Amino acid sequence: MKLTKKSHACIQLEKDGRRLVIDPGAFSEEDAAVGAEAILVTHEHMDHFSEERLRAGMEVNPAAEIWTLASVAEQISAAFPGRVHTVGHGDTFSAAGFDVQVHGELHAVIHPDIPRITNVGYLVDGGKVFHPGDALTVPDQPVETLMLPVMAPWNKIAEVIDYVREVGPRRAYDIHDALLTDLARPIYDHQIGALGGAEHLRLTPGATAEV
Repeated sequence: MKLTKKSHACIQLEKDGRRLVIDPGAFSEEDAAVGAEAILVTHEHMDHFSEERLRAGMEVNPAAEIWTLASVAEQISAAFPGRVHTVGHGDTFSAAGFDVQVHGELHAVIHPDIPRITNVGYLVDGGKVFHPGDALTVPDQPVETLMLPVMAPWNKIAEVIDYVREVGPRRAYDIHDALLTDLARPIYDHQIGALGGAEHLRLTPGATAEV
């Protein structure tokens, strides 16, 4: 499976010539979803869900489909009848030749005064890759490659490190990093790598890796 990092929280997975994209949001490239056969969205925040980017992918490929939670599906299902599927915690489905399990229910706490919205994570091909969206969800099975939200208004580095430890993946790749400056990256790389207990890796947008 080939993993391609897109900007911020968006990733692209390719296997056997088929492509799946997760979270093409407003901080991602305008064509982040173009060429995808399946698009997964974790929650409604604009840095994960961009209707413009979804439309670009869906219009280029009339066979493309979307899997997402109800709060996003409600906003786009009318535009793509029969092509938007609503999922929630515990669901399983096949998309673009990938087996996907849904884990999690709520977005991480930003502040106690801000109501929590729904959020799901996607475990792909039996644990090959896990994308948690905006939550520190721990799947109930082993994870080989964790997509790690390293910097957000709702987390701090101690929580990020403890999350890697709790999930226990073979490797963790940074996502949710558009707000992280280049000055801070070496600090995050060192501390997560030294303390997380897993191989900690970072891809620049557009770079790929085999997972």
